[in-house]
Amino acid sequence: MSHKIIARHALAALAAATAATPLAAQDLTPVTYGTNWVAQAEHGGFYQAVADGTYEECGLDVEILPGGPQVNNQALLLAGRIDFYMGGTLDAFFGVAEGLPLVNVAAMFQKDPQVILTHPGRVSSFAELASPDITMIVQDGATYYEWMKAAYGFTDEQRQPYTFNSAPFIVNEDAGQQGYLSSEPYFVELETGWAPDVYLIADAGYAAYSTTIQATAETVETRPEVVQCFVDGSIIGWYNYIYGDNSAANAMILEDNPDMTQEAIDYAIEVMIAQGIVDSGDTMELGIGAMTDERMQAFYDSMVEAGVIEGGLDISTSYSLDFVNNGVGMDLRP
Repeated sequence: MSHKIIARHALAALAAATAATPLAAQDLTPVTYGTNWVAQAEHGGFYQAVADGTYEECGLDVEILPGGPQVNNQALLLAGRIDFYMGGTLDAFFGVAEGLPLVNVAAMFQKDPQVILTHPGRVSSFAELASPDITMIVQDGATYYEWMKAAYGFTDEQRQPYTFNSAPFIVNEDAGQQGYLSSEPYFVELETGWAPDVYLIADAGYAAYSTTIQATAETVETRPEVVQCFVDGSIIGWYNYIYGDNSAANAMILEDNPDMTQEAIDYAIEVMIAQGIVDSGDTMELGIGAMTDERMQAFYDSMVEAGVIEGGLDISTSYSLDFVNNGVGMDLRP
C-alpha cells in the first residue's frame, strides 16, 4: 500500500476521532519543525498553522524551532532530534551525493526568493547584469552564481564578495548586489530613500524550490500519517497566512524574533504575493507545496551543467511526491 493511501486512511481516522471527541493535549503527537533562519514572514504559514489550530485538528502538537547563524537545525534532523527541517532542493541533492537520508516532501516556495538589486534604471534586464561594466556583489560560494555564470555568462572577475553590508552597493551605481526579496530591498530603501530595481533570479530561470519540508527517509517510511498531516496543515497554513487574517501568526513571529518589525513583515507578505513566491505556476492546479519530477530533473541538470554537483545521481531519493499535488486548501484561495 502506498504512503499516500496509508496517510489518507490515517487522516480519516484522526479526523473522525477529532469530530467525536476533542483531542486532549496528551493525545497529540509532538512534532518539531526546525527553520533555517530566525523567525520572519517567510515562515508565516507554519506559524499560522500553529496559531489557528490547523495542526492540532489532525493530531499534531507542533513546535517551531527557529534557526539562526549559530544554529544547525538540519544536523538536528539527521540526529533524530527534530522531525522536519526547512530545507531546499539543492541540499537534498547534495544529500544523495553524500549518502545522507534527506527527503523533501513539500515545497512551500515555488520560487527561490534570492534577488539581485541594482540602482534604479541602471540596467533593463537580468541579462544586462552580466556586462563586465557591472560589479556583482555576491557572497563567496553562492551556488546560484555558478548557475548565473553558466546560463548568462557572468564572470568571476566581475564579482566581489558580499559581506552582508549594503554600503558598497549603495555608493556604487554600477553594482548589482545579492539579496533576499523581502529583506535587502526593504532595508536599502529605508536607508537611502530610493527603491532599488529588483531582479528575481527565479524569474531568470533558476528553478530551485525553496522553503521545503524536509524529513529523513526513515520518517517518510515509518510515519507517513504524521508527514501527511504536517504537510497538509502547512499548506492550509500558507493559504490562510497570505490570503487571510495573519495577525496571530505575526504576533508569534514578533515574539520569537524581537528584532523583527510589523512593517518588515507587511512588506515581506506584500512582495511574496506580488512575486508569486508561494502560490504560482504549478500550485494553480496542484495546490501550494507542489513539486514535479520534471522540474526536479531540470534543476538538477542545470546544476550539473554549472559544475555545482556531479552527474549521474539518483535524485529520485531526494524527494517524494506522495504527500503533495492533491489540491489541499485550494478552496481558501480568493
